[in-house]
Amino acid sequence: MAPTTTTGPLLRLALRLDAVVTGVNGLAYLLLAGPINDLLGLAVPLQRGVGVFLLVYGVAVWLLAMPKTVNRGAVTAVIALNALWAVASVVELALGGLGTTTFGAVWVFAQALVVGGFAALQYVALRGDR
Repeated sequence: MAPTTTTGPLLRLALRLDAVVTGVNGLAYLLLAGPINDLLGLAVPLQRGVGVFLLVYGVAVWLLAMPKTVNRGAVTAVIALNALWAVASVVELALGGLGTTTFGAVWVFAQALVVGGFAALQYVALRGDR
């Protein structure tokens, strides 16, 4: 049976990078909703809601990475949520549900790649820390 905690430095780094990028993105969506709307075509209320979520999520991921030992179950949840976010972003783009500009579609797809990359890195780090 796998231990319930892990201590790997790569995992902690992957979680912290995720938290910082997510938090900065959330702040941008909150503080720059108007200009971002013009650039990306994302509705201001959507941006603000996503901004709040990303800030809270970023703080939670940062707090998860802080202790000397990290809960494997919580990390698995972060990996799953990141993977879900990446897939949902691509599906929304394919369905045209976000109403983005062309640049906005590229931005959403790039974010999906980054978030999917975080999920992959976290997964690899978690698997390597058994």
